[in-house]
Order: sequence, then structure tokens, then C-alpha cells
Amino acid sequence: MPSVFTWPVRVYYEDTDAGGIVFYANYLKFFERARTEWLRAAGINQQELIASDNAGFVVKSATIDYHAPARLDDELRLTLVIEKLGRASVQFAQKAYKGDTLLVEANVKVGCVDLANVRPRSLPEHVADKMRAA
Repeated sequence: MPSVFTWPVRVYYEDTDAGGIVFYANYLKFFERARTEWLRAAGINQQELIASDNAGFVVKSATIDYHAPARLDDELRLTLVIEKLGRASVQFAQKAYKGDTLLVEANVKVGCVDLANVRPRSLPEHVADKMRAA
């Protein structure tokens, strides 16, 4: 069973739309934060990755399903699981919950690129090892 990473997020006024609910695109920002914190927790420093390997991560694709709204001041629990670790990409399953209620779920594919030409490249082995261990 893959390891589940959890990250808390509170909904701020800036996250909501005119109807007082979280604007749909902001869930992608929440999920980005969770992936960044997961990398930190796994011991992967993105600034060091850029400096030492000239490598970075870009989102290749995302599918997202909305089930229920979140509102101002709600405390959300974001989860992340690696579904597939490829040679040059990582497929994540991410979810947002309020309590036990599933609000949003997404599948996000992230690719590793060479920052000099923004072309796909293999994950550095030390990064892939840390991802496998997370």
C-alpha cells in the first residue's frame, strides 16, 4: 500500500469566489502546496535540485472532480499518494477533505525537465530513491 501524505490547509477569503465558496482553480494551488510539502518531507530540496542537476518539475496533466464545496475558514485535509513513479514522471492521486467529507479529487502527472531546454529528462537517481522511500 502506498504511503499517504497529509497536509492541512485553511480556506482564506482570497480563496473564495463571489458566492463565498472556494474558487474551483484554487484547489490546484492547494494540491501544488501539498506536493511541495511532500517533496520537503521526503528530503527533496527543489532549489538544490535546480542548482545541482539543473532539473525541475512541471505539471504535464491534471484531471479533477469536484464533489462538495469548501467555504471561508474551513479547515481542509489534503492527501497525496504516488500512483506511479516513472523514469521521468510521477503520477499523483490527490484529495481534499473537510472532516470525513471528500470535496475534490485529482490525478496530477508531473514531469521532470532539464531547465536549460525544458525537455523531459530522467529523474535524478537520488530523487527517485527518496520518492520510492516516501
